[in-house]
Amino acid sequence: MKSLMKKWNQLSLVKQIIVGLVIGVVLALTIPDAAKPIVIFGSLFVGALKAIAPVLVLFLVMSAIAQHKSGQQTNMKSVIILYLLGTFLAGLIAVIVSFIFPVGLTLVKGAEDVTPPSGVVEVLKSLLLNVVDNPVKAIFNANYIGILAWAILLGVALKNAADSTKTMITNFSDAVAKIVTWVIKLAPLGIMGLVFESITTSGLDSLLSYGKLLVILIGCMLFVALVVNPLIVFVYIKQNPFPLVFKCLKESGITAFFTRSSAANIPVNMKLCENLGLNKDSYSVSIPLGATINMAGAAVTISVLTLAAVHTLGIHVDIPTAIILSVLSAVCACGASGVAGGSLLLIPLACSLFGIPNEVAMQVVGVGFIIGVIQDSVETAINSSTDVLFTAAAEYKEWRKEGKTIEIKKVA
Repeated sequence: MKSLMKKWNQLSLVKQIIVGLVIGVVLALTIPDAAKPIVIFGSLFVGALKAIAPVLVLFLVMSAIAQHKSGQQTNMKSVIILYLLGTFLAGLIAVIVSFIFPVGLTLVKGAEDVTPPSGVVEVLKSLLLNVVDNPVKAIFNANYIGILAWAILLGVALKNAADSTKTMITNFSDAVAKIVTWVIKLAPLGIMGLVFESITTSGLDSLLSYGKLLVILIGCMLFVALVVNPLIVFVYIKQNPFPLVFKCLKESGITAFFTRSSAANIPVNMKLCENLGLNKDSYSVSIPLGATINMAGAAVTISVLTLAAVHTLGIHVDIPTAIILSVLSAVCACGASGVAGGSLLLIPLACSLFGIPNEVAMQVVGVGFIIGVIQDSVETAINSSTDVLFTAAAEYKEWRKEGKTIEIKKVA
């Protein structure tokens, strides 16, 4: 047993996760009833990540700002530009692909009891109100915009505090980061439970009738991840972007795919940024911010499902309206975290641009819930892994200006 544990610990985390994934699939297909108790591993893993993430963000950001020295580079302006550009281009790509490969829908019931936002103003209002949320409530509800706001304010207020106070905050930050490493070590068990639950509860039969829609959605997201994002990164770092792209997809995207939660993946992304040697002052802010506003996958979902409804109803769309949809989907995607239900609940808002009544739009949301087991997983993987990708690209650009060597470990 000791020898077996030693060999297990010698494997990389990604290889351990793949082993857990394979075991979960095998158990789900062979002895689903007998292996049902392993579902608890998935719930515990996601619960632990979601529990530690708000505390990690609060202390990490507060410590980084309190210790920040004037003149230190943080690259936040570049990161935010990359986030917004990536989200807009994702929405634009989804619109173009939806016109080239139009797809219709078999509308379903099932989402009528959900209340979507009434307009962009409501989405942005919700986002702004989250900034001034009660700090305890923000942590309790995992409201990362509110947590970031309070962490920044407390960090600025503590800049002139005694060194002993700053040391204590840093010690708390390091302790929470240590707990994160313990939780991440449980990823193989967690992924095993999550993939088992997904296969046994959702199945794949219900997805077959929406095969073409899923191909369009996933195709757009993969195009963004493997073509658009690498091009953006190449413009920034002026060298082959794919080692960095694949590293982010491999070490961040895989866990995000199965947890289906950008918030739960924050600790994983923080650890990856640390492994990449990035500036803690930058990534401690950019990663939780990215989990809120960097939503390329959500922009794709909103655009594709909205235009699927448009094609189903035979509505003509001109080029200016299509461009407006790209902008609207990007804005809505950035505000998705402020609305319960995420990107799917913003589809009625986009549908209203074409005069589609709310009762029809909510049927489109119902379709989204059916395919959500795959759509939401891929969407989260793209969203979350891109947080690290753009944070790294912004910093590597500064390294290049300073003449430093940018060396990214190749994917094993």
